[in-house]
Amino acid sequence: MQVTSIGHAGFRLDTTAGSILCDPWVNPAYFGSWFPFPDNSTLDWDALGDVDYLYVSHLHKDHFDPELLRAHVRKDAVVLLPDFPVPDLRRELEKLGFHRFFETTDSVKHTVSGPKGELEVMIVALRAPADGPIGDSGLVVSDGTTTVFNMNDARPVDLDVLAVEFGHIDVHMLQFSGAIWYPMVYDMPKRAKAAFGTQKRQRQMDRCRQYIDQVGATWVIPSAGPPCFLDPDLRHLNDDSGDPANIFPDQMVFLDQLRSHGHTGGLLMIPGTKAEFTGPQLDSLVHPLPEHEVTAIFTTGKADYIDAYAQRMAPVLAAEKARWAPAAGPSLLEPLRAKFEPIMAQSDQVCDGIGYPVELRLHGPEHRETVVLDFPKRIVREPIPNEKFRYGFAIAPELVRTVLRDDEPDWVNTIFLSTRFTAWRVGGYNEYLYTFFKCLTDERIAYADGWFAEAHDDTASITLDGWEIQRRCPHLKADLSKFGVVEGTTLTCNLHGWQWDLRTGRCLTTKGHELRCASLPS
Repeated sequence: MQVTSIGHAGFRLDTTAGSILCDPWVNPAYFGSWFPFPDNSTLDWDALGDVDYLYVSHLHKDHFDPELLRAHVRKDAVVLLPDFPVPDLRRELEKLGFHRFFETTDSVKHTVSGPKGELEVMIVALRAPADGPIGDSGLVVSDGTTTVFNMNDARPVDLDVLAVEFGHIDVHMLQFSGAIWYPMVYDMPKRAKAAFGTQKRQRQMDRCRQYIDQVGATWVIPSAGPPCFLDPDLRHLNDDSGDPANIFPDQMVFLDQLRSHGHTGGLLMIPGTKAEFTGPQLDSLVHPLPEHEVTAIFTTGKADYIDAYAQRMAPVLAAEKARWAPAAGPSLLEPLRAKFEPIMAQSDQVCDGIGYPVELRLHGPEHRETVVLDFPKRIVREPIPNEKFRYGFAIAPELVRTVLRDDEPDWVNTIFLSTRFTAWRVGGYNEYLYTFFKCLTDERIAYADGWFAEAHDDTASITLDGWEIQRRCPHLKADLSKFGVVEGTTLTCNLHGWQWDLRTGRCLTTKGHELRCASLPS
């Protein structure tokens, strides 16, 4: 099997039974904030898009690039479709002209037959509201000789099914770097922000290594990040200055850490790199550039590389910004009421989970307005004089006008991942609040509300470092025997970094989500 990196989470898999294009992305995402790193814009996308199968893991814009799919990918390619609860992904692909779909069942091995032969495939579909925009997924492919698991940035809670259905995994691609706005956008003391960033940088790499240990593949390809920030306003977010608190380490950083923990099967791939595998054997690895030039991209020449990249992409970024709605205009109170109040009215679990009014400051040189999302009362209103808030956001009015103009169903997948905003909060992270912002359609909010309303079994227990705790994480049901880490009286689930006080079971990350736990006799 030939595995070709096409940038970020994107790969092309070529087998004797057919070719699969996975998560192709080239155009800037999230209001022009994210670009692929390294640059993949010079690849031959028409040739890459001439494939038998297409796999799009989920609708995040660094995985689903509608402009690229429309222009360069064969429309009669068979789409390997994840088993998601809401059919948004299929609908978006149908809008682009794709019409042949192979509908998979979550974590079930299927045989797909084409004119060139048969492939065994399985898509692990994640369906929690926190997984992507209502769904994320990972793809397993076997051509009878080589088996690859493209996990991209999915976070499966149970991977035992891989060994049961496929045996040994030869190649494992997965995310290792940051893909979030925390803690950079939060209004907090500089020292605290640095501490949280340092902690998050290490935890996301620890989580990646835990997945690698679980899967046990011979070869590991770090992928799905980091993004590259080319806008001068965001340039400081790139990890090119030796900042230990930067949450966007690159592939070379992670491979060094992987080796330091005794794993020698990590592979560095850049856009255009081709690797040939026969089962667990790596037959060849060929980069599109000389080895020293590849290394320089991630080391001594990284800052210069990003500067040159930014100059090349300046017209692309300018065109993206020209598409934004004007900042000046009438009050946004009524449009926000029309957008949010019908969703609030349908979402008892989500609104009650948020539990308080949220401030939305829409401040810019040409427009200045504050709006309150009053979740307990299910209304959007003006602020009350001297009103205090536990959670708030400051967002440029042009960004809000743009998502309202475009009838965006997901502010997380547009505004928040752009990092073009500021946030503040008193207390922990509110999962329900961000779930609300990604579920701005009737279908999505109904599914999310039902998810939170459904009771989950937490009767199974494990022992961990002197404590008896429930086996499944109260957040997203990760197996704490695999992802749980105890330090003193604090339990951390490394799947998402949530923490609990083992003396009380109280969640330290957000309200609710109590943990059943007890200390064992010494």
